[in-house]
Amino acid sequence: MTNIKLIEALSNAPGAPGFEDEVIDVVLKYKGSLKAKKDSLKNLYLYPKNYDASKPTLMLDAHLDEVGFIVSYIDQNGLLGIEMLGRWEWYNVSAHLFKVRNRNGQYIKGIVGSKPPHFLTPEERDNGLTMKDMKLDIGATSREEVMDTFGIEVGAPIVPDVTFDYNNKNQTMLGKAFDNRLGCAAVIETLKALENEDLPVNVVGALAAQEEVGLRGATVTARRVDPQLAIVFEGTPSDDYAKPVELSQARMGHGPQIRHKDSSYIANEEWISLTNKVSKTHAIPVQHAVREGGGTNAGRIHLNNLGVPVLVLGVPSRYAHTHHLFASFEDFNHTVQLAAESIKAIDQSFLNKFEVDFD
Repeated sequence: MTNIKLIEALSNAPGAPGFEDEVIDVVLKYKGSLKAKKDSLKNLYLYPKNYDASKPTLMLDAHLDEVGFIVSYIDQNGLLGIEMLGRWEWYNVSAHLFKVRNRNGQYIKGIVGSKPPHFLTPEERDNGLTMKDMKLDIGATSREEVMDTFGIEVGAPIVPDVTFDYNNKNQTMLGKAFDNRLGCAAVIETLKALENEDLPVNVVGALAAQEEVGLRGATVTARRVDPQLAIVFEGTPSDDYAKPVELSQARMGHGPQIRHKDSSYIANEEWISLTNKVSKTHAIPVQHAVREGGGTNAGRIHLNNLGVPVLVLGVPSRYAHTHHLFASFEDFNHTVQLAAESIKAIDQSFLNKFEVDFD
């Protein structure tokens, strides 16, 4: 079983887009015998000890970064202007705790403040505020105090201030950044589960930076690894809060999500067919999703080179792009099992499906 400490450490690590270094440190601590390489964009690659360059490559993708903010200015009252790194809604930001990194690498707690109700105009009460109304307050009283005493400068990263918790009674995890630290943990655990297998493919991990700001890291990882197949792991938004059961496609506690379509890609049906067979053989519960919007690194990976068949597996996570998320540890373990068994089910006849010569 997965070490829950791995997920805890990944969730607690701060890693706004472009500032993924501390998440990488956690991966390096838990990678075991895997060989690791980092590129200039802060993408991290994980190679098994039995890597064989003569075999086709299957890439396991997840993204390192989480939604956060960056300091855009510091005003004379000691309040920090914030610019989004990834998508937030104002009502999930106001009055919440965040932490900002100073020039020495230390994190300073702060509250995102907004106008108290006493000062709201009637229009603001009726229509709500905007992100432009939000500022981070670290308890300073001047611009000089922010910069000289706290050591905070424009360009500093900001992330939610949340500590991971695990409820052993029902195997429920509570923490931040499950989108997509659960995916990062799934890459590591899948690689470890396969390290002694004799497979017709190489399995390489590629943990991408800057997914939340436009799938940027995966554009580079796909070029570097140049895979013939790929699995993308995600902490997919759970919709059991927002939709009735009959319309839900990612209910927490009901197994991994297999994504057929979103705004970034349409899934490869051969991959899904194989995975469906594996789920039935091993009695792994799965959920199927056709999403109107959203997207994952599959959007970049499936268009690499001459095209890559991609399978997207998601661990349902409630309240994505907010401070606190719930997810099921059982769903996570089923996701790793489904990925590992699907890879073990690959044979030459499956690989031949993607190279057809009509001459």
